[in-house]
Amino acid sequence: MIHNVFNKDLLTQYREPQFKEQHMEMAPPPDIINEEEEYEVEEVQNYRKQRYGMQFLVHWKGYGNKYDQWIVEMGLLHATEVIEDYWTKLLSWSL
Repeated sequence: MIHNVFNKDLLTQYREPQFKEQHMEMAPPPDIINEEEEYEVEEVQNYRKQRYGMQFLVHWKGYGNKYDQWIVEMGLLHATEVIEDYWTKLLSWSL
């Protein structure tokens, strides 16, 4: 049997956050579809061309900006509507 040992002198007492930015949001649990975790893309924020194709910077629904990720286009097969909305918005800005 393995026992984990930790020196109690290294612990510090928990203090409530003083500032709004210090509060951690509880992220919603992912949807389970066909026994796999699924996360909903709320918005595409940017794109870039890479050697192996297009990537999109996605903002996940219910999560803070620190969780935004660059996702390859093939990984967003169920987010086509959100990607189309992004292109529409991008084209309207360029007019």
